[in-house]
Amino acid sequence: MAFIDDIKRSYLQGSMLLRIIFINIGVFLLLHIVAIGALLMNSSADDVIQWVKLPSDLWLLLKRPWTLVTYMFVHYGLLHILFNMLWLYWLGRIFMEFFSAKQLTGLYLLGGWGGAVLYLLATNLLPYYTSHSDVYFLCGASASVVAIVVATAVYAPDYKIGLLFLGEVSIKWIAIVTVLISVLSLEGGDNVGGNIAHIGGAIVGAWFALRIKRGRDITRPLNAAIDGVVGLFNGRSWHWPKFKKPVRPSAQQHDAAPSSQHRRPADTVSEEELDVILGKIKQAGYDALTDEERDKLFKVSRQRTP
Repeated sequence: MAFIDDIKRSYLQGSMLLRIIFINIGVFLLLHIVAIGALLMNSSADDVIQWVKLPSDLWLLLKRPWTLVTYMFVHYGLLHILFNMLWLYWLGRIFMEFFSAKQLTGLYLLGGWGGAVLYLLATNLLPYYTSHSDVYFLCGASASVVAIVVATAVYAPDYKIGLLFLGEVSIKWIAIVTVLISVLSLEGGDNVGGNIAHIGGAIVGAWFALRIKRGRDITRPLNAAIDGVVGLFNGRSWHWPKFKKPVRPSAQQHDAAPSSQHRRPADTVSEEELDVILGKIKQAGYDALTDEERDKLFKVSRQRTP
């Protein structure tokens, strides 16, 4: 069908941000189709959907470990998915001005897991939940989206966004208001668990941005593992990603001229450092770089010149 072919083409040619949005919309439509089928079979739609939501009961979670991933792509209410996807598209595009598609994917997953961890801790330790024997279920991309929002705000706090009736507003205020709403919403309401997950996502987002500023990318191990799995399906042999600590050169190595095969650690520039430098250029221009950062950029261009 031409319609299906158009969707497949848009997915394959789209950015990683659009692919994540496509996946969320696809899961939303699939769940509603399954729910209609369950209804026609005189069954409850909730019984079906709960198989992809994150349960608060740890024993049930052990039986359904896939929900740690599926829950962050699951929406059932129309307003729920509409708000989350608009929020993701709007702030995700700004995130992509400073970071790569892989970092967006990694942070989406890590933010969702950060929200899941805080949610599970709260539902199994806080008297608000433990005083009841009910099993609660979490779903939605909110924790992942909040992680992306906070990461962008921490990394580029003075980035301006035009808002209707308000004019230009720094993104840091949008992130502050977002987190503040989640915190204040903990006082009652029907979505206490969801707001706890938002806070978990915000913590991961801030952690990502602060580590990036120090030249470390917390999404790198996850993305390396994803690349390994994808490579396995593409016919390449599996290799566990290795992350070695930099080795301090000996005095003999320090005095000797570095060869092309054994280059000193000081002469190499990591991908994380390069991402930070390129992000700084996008934000403030080349003139904002320090002499050390310009030297690193020159080394990268020299290493990659054939």
